[in-house]
Amino acid sequence: MQELVNVDASEQIKKFQEFLESYYYSQIVENLRKDNKFVVVDFADLSKFDLDLANGLLESPDDTIKAAEIAIAQFDLENIAGFKVRFKNLPESQNIMIRNIRSKHIGRLIYAEGIVRQKSDVRPQVTAAKFECPVCGNIINVLQLNGSFKEPTKCGCGRKGKFVMLSKELVDAQGIVLEEVPESLEGGEQPKRINIFLKDDLVSPLSEKKTNPGSKVSIIGIIKEVPIILKTGSKSTTFDIIVEANHIETVEETFYEVKISEEDEQKIIELSQDPELYSKLVNSLAPSIYGYGKVKEALLLQLVGGVRKVRSDKVVSRGDTHILLVGDPGSGKSAMLKRISVIAPKGRYVSGRGISGAGLTAAVVKDEFLKGWSLEAGALVLASNGICCIDEMDKMISEDRAAMHEALEQQTVSISKANIQATLISRTTVLAAANPKFGRFDPFGIIAEQINMPPTLINRFDLIFPIKDLPDEARDEKMASHILKLHQDPDFYEPEISTEFLRKYIAYAKQKVVPTITNNALQEIKEFYLKMRTSGSEEGGIKAIPISARQLEALVRLTEATARLRLSDKATESDAKRAIGLIEYCLMEVGLDKETGKIDIDRIATGISASQRSHIIVIKDIITDLENKVGKAIPIDDVIAEAKSKGVDEGKVEEVLEKLKRVGEIFEPRRGFLSKI
Repeated sequence: MQELVNVDASEQIKKFQEFLESYYYSQIVENLRKDNKFVVVDFADLSKFDLDLANGLLESPDDTIKAAEIAIAQFDLENIAGFKVRFKNLPESQNIMIRNIRSKHIGRLIYAEGIVRQKSDVRPQVTAAKFECPVCGNIINVLQLNGSFKEPTKCGCGRKGKFVMLSKELVDAQGIVLEEVPESLEGGEQPKRINIFLKDDLVSPLSEKKTNPGSKVSIIGIIKEVPIILKTGSKSTTFDIIVEANHIETVEETFYEVKISEEDEQKIIELSQDPELYSKLVNSLAPSIYGYGKVKEALLLQLVGGVRKVRSDKVVSRGDTHILLVGDPGSGKSAMLKRISVIAPKGRYVSGRGISGAGLTAAVVKDEFLKGWSLEAGALVLASNGICCIDEMDKMISEDRAAMHEALEQQTVSISKANIQATLISRTTVLAAANPKFGRFDPFGIIAEQINMPPTLINRFDLIFPIKDLPDEARDEKMASHILKLHQDPDFYEPEISTEFLRKYIAYAKQKVVPTITNNALQEIKEFYLKMRTSGSEEGGIKAIPISARQLEALVRLTEATARLRLSDKATESDAKRAIGLIEYCLMEVGLDKETGKIDIDRIATGISASQRSHIIVIKDIITDLENKVGKAIPIDDVIAEAKSKGVDEGKVEEVLEKLKRVGEIFEPRRGFLSKI
């Protein structure tokens, strides 16, 4: 290999030997010991050592990187063959947006940031093949530089035609699709994508974690052109552009990866000891949105989250708290969702009208890069270990909402299509907003009847907040002043805690604090739960259930989050009381049965309250009795009259009969009569 290089290349190899021996020799030895056959070189070190060498890397990366690898191969070290050199920290001039890559960049070393959208399987790829001439026995080595496999066309002896392949060199290869980050887009721009080609150590199990769909990565690589093959088998005059990756780094994306300095840590600890901590944090969460103290408090606890637990039997209890906002138009729901998606490092904002089940969960798509099929992750998977804000959730079609059940509770997304059976991790906190079907939220109506969502999905949210826009002179005056001041001076309501510091505070809490619940806190939660369970009303033999085990688990998560927000490793009685206050507030707002004046969780969980269920049982019994007396065709007036005598008014009877028709238990054979099916 060395015989083929020119004088300039020989000089490059010599310089690289000096450089690597001076700066990275111990690192190379250590990596070899760990069986990691690569070394990551800082561009700043290379430019400090030799500016010409650094410029050569940027202008002719293929030759320069090859020279560096030849230099390493000449070290007197065991198992050094095939050692790779990776480069990081390129100058800002090499940072090129995916949409700005042009033909002039072909052959240059660049770096680009983006989100991994697709990922193919790891497959072996031929890099070189040896052939033998059957006539003279000559060995011909053919390098495989592009996508199509090449055989020798002619031997030195003059033979043309088929040659015998003796051996081939294989490397692991993988294709990923990189998409521009949403923050870099303007107006109606659509995010552009580019294919990234990974080889060798970049597809090792350790590196593969960096390129999971949803990861935000910075890629350094060489722009290459790939011919497009037409249906006729000939090559097109237009080419595809790919990036042959040299180095991959994950970009800070989750609360767990936010870097906190010693100075920041000191400030965070000082703030945690402030007696006004909660009010300061709540006021800084969304200062431009007036009011909604309880909602903001809940959103703050959602950002911090509870503690995820994995038991010995592999049963997992999620630590994430899911919140649903249901309310009147113009009440600020979307603004709150947008704000939360900005605060969370890995926050995604999507609108229900513009997404599908595949867009939220996952889809199987045709992989044109390495052929075959590949998985494309949706928003809930992409936001894993972050937060997904879903606006106008009620506008999603029913099939798409059904796909969310598993993601909300089990925090996984299972898919079985096109011979791909996979389960993707989706440890995502969900903040959703929905509008009532009839324009305004009715505090006395059943929530499942007001929004176009199944009760089973609504029940998976830990907290449900109605956002009501009710006329109130004092409140309206304050809100008007608040909004108008913001228009006059956009920075009038400066948060007490900046967004950046708030993010660091939450990150520190998530990274450093894993609270355990004290016995006193457990007792407080238990007493509240048992008290609520026994307080349910009973009507017609049907007992209302004020609270279920789902709310009990939500109480635990909120108690842990409250302690975490204080940076305390112990969740105390006061933390439990704060969590109970939030749960009680939500239950009173959406679970109160106006007929009984009691909380009934079935209004959320099933969409049918206990009082309604008792009415259904009464009327079904009346229908059965009348059928035995008058035959199959039962007069509706007789049902109404009989129900009145048992204390069920006409309006309720008509409501129940309509429900029974919808579920297919009765029908109207003719006007004024009904029959059982």
